[in-house]
Amino acid sequence: MRSAADSLASGKGHNDENFPVASHLVAPKYRAPIMAFYRFARGADDVADHPTVPADEKLRLLDVMRQTILGKSDADPASLALRDVMAERGLDPVHAIDLLEAFTRDCTINRYETWDDLIDYCRYSAMPVGRFVLDVHGESRDLWPANDALCAALQVINHLQDCGKDYCGIDRVYVPQDMLAKHGGRTEDLGGTHATPGLLAAIREAAAATEGLLATSARFSRGIRDFRLGCEVAVIQRLAVDLNKGLLTRDPLSQSVHHGKARMLGLAITAILARMAGR
Repeated sequence: MRSAADSLASGKGHNDENFPVASHLVAPKYRAPIMAFYRFARGADDVADHPTVPADEKLRLLDVMRQTILGKSDADPASLALRDVMAERGLDPVHAIDLLEAFTRDCTINRYETWDDLIDYCRYSAMPVGRFVLDVHGESRDLWPANDALCAALQVINHLQDCGKDYCGIDRVYVPQDMLAKHGGRTEDLGGTHATPGLLAAIREAAAATEGLLATSARFSRGIRDFRLGCEVAVIQRLAVDLNKGLLTRDPLSQSVHHGKARMLGLAITAILARMAGR
């Protein structure tokens, strides 16, 4: 069964993401529900980010997904598959519903005024993903503050890396407007081939704030009981710290901040060895 949302699929998969998704570090018994959540999230993201579909149609499709998660419809296959997985494992659907709130905002909000506004967006766009993974593993919700800090950091890093592409492709800006104004930057600067001094200063201020989030999540992996998940989180933390350093020194409009495969592998191995040593 295909849904209307399927026709908007970007073709992007979990191997195309900037950070690992249910990698082989995660025990096989946990991968299926995580991948069900990923496919649901990817479908909703593709709807919200489609460059030509009108906002009211996007909102309609997202509501079909919401109604399917809530058991009021069976119309969206990815949502139905996730609903079945959640029911089978006794998982809370709140994470999926929260995520849909973020994609709903993506259809109606193109600018964020302050850092706090951006973090409130991350509360729905990023934090539910990590919370779901923790629930799948039966981990304590006492880990949520560290999870939330890491997930928010990942989201901000992704947005800063792709700030030019997001502006030019879908007219969406996640660099806080007050940071731009503070440094004399303009939203329109995001359309250039190189960042202006004002834009670059705003990006670096946001990256500096992200350092604070990463400091909060620094010991997250050591609090996770499941050793394999702890290793995955340690890898993600290490990758995020390294990418954020790049944002503090590079221009994401003219220079790549993304990891190459060799560097990503090297950082992952280092993180796993450090996690094993601290076990």
